[in-house]
Amino acid sequence: MHIRLIIILSLVTAFTARSQDYPDPAVPDATYKFAEKDGQELFFDDYLPVSGSENVRDAAGKSTVIFVFGGGFKGGSRDGELYRRWFRMLLDRGYRVISIDYRLGLKDADKVGIAQTKLIYNAVEMAVDDLVSATEYILAHAEELRLDPDNLVISGSSAGAMTVLQTDWELCNRKGSPARLPEGFRYAGVISFAGAVFSDSGMISYAREPDPTLLLHGTVDKIVNYDQIRVPLVRFAFIGSSRIAKVFSDNGYNYNILRYKNHGHDIANSMVETFPEQMRFLETNVIRKQKRVVDAMFDDPEVPVRGGAQNRKQLYAD
Repeated sequence: MHIRLIIILSLVTAFTARSQDYPDPAVPDATYKFAEKDGQELFFDDYLPVSGSENVRDAAGKSTVIFVFGGGFKGGSRDGELYRRWFRMLLDRGYRVISIDYRLGLKDADKVGIAQTKLIYNAVEMAVDDLVSATEYILAHAEELRLDPDNLVISGSSAGAMTVLQTDWELCNRKGSPARLPEGFRYAGVISFAGAVFSDSGMISYAREPDPTLLLHGTVDKIVNYDQIRVPLVRFAFIGSSRIAKVFSDNGYNYNILRYKNHGHDIANSMVETFPEQMRFLETNVIRKQKRVVDAMFDDPEVPVRGGAQNRKQLYAD
């Protein structure tokens, strides 16, 4: 099935985003150390599907969702409360969640802007390397963990979204840290909450078809750009969700892009409010492996505009 949709929604009633409707935060069932780098121990929390939940019809075939937190590569944690509320929703529907640590490459940076391109690029690559290490650990211990190594979905928020999109791009081109993964390995899907690819070679291309990808992004995001930024005199480029979607569309790849009109970077943390669209992607594009291409513009009052930094200057202010 190949469907292309261009829609504008003025009201969505599938899920009400009032804070009192948020589920209770999930609690991890186990924690594993998957690597130690630069003197830092890296762990992931393992959350198992809720046994007997009325929402779980058949957990067989459901993916394990690997999550990479946000925070501008300078902060954040794998167990943020908002994330764990979203994890609860996934668990209730039979999905397993693994939330990972990664090294924060911009933690001690004094200034982060266009002039620090190489510094930012190195931070992204450091996070990619740690996601790859977590994947290697999971693949090596799949039998012990009792999970399907061929059904891993990578997801992330903001910096984490950049990490998962970068990882899949590099994996498809067999470059960087993802080239360590077994030949022929693929993730089952990619979910990006306000992410981008940071290319060191201009506009992106894929040597093999990327994994099914869900892109969610605000159209006026001033932290992780919605379209693209080309760095003058060098080949570095930030390729945002809108431009990634064009590459996917031009090449006939399997993807969904959900564009949130007049929203900024708040979409990076709108996992709860956008959950129905995530479920349609997971159930159709990932589990049933159907090619359902969606390009949707949402003008939805049920998706709140959250507080927090509105641009990169605010995000990286001391």
